[in-house]
Amino acid sequence: MIQIRLSVLEIFLLETGLWLGLWLLGDFVASILTLAIGAIVLAILIIALLAEWVEPTKVPRRYFYIMGVSLAAPLLAAAIYISIFGGNFSFL
Repeated sequence: MIQIRLSVLEIFLLETGLWLGLWLLGDFVASILTLAIGAIVLAILIIALLAEWVEPTKVPRRYFYIMGVSLAAPLLAAAIYISIFGGNFSFL
């Protein structure tokens, strides 16, 4: 079986591209998903960091980087979309 291991930068670029595509398809759905998924990822990251601080585990550091990237990618995509279209959302 072939195993592909992407770097954190590649994951970030891939996620940002997917989020930008979602923003271009429908900004209403993308804005709701950005807020919802961003909040969920942030909550999971905070809980994981607190658990790691209380009792260190064997969770690789890469997990925390990927969670941070998964939080930053939708926010960056939203910022790019807002800067390109001047904050004019189609649903407003």
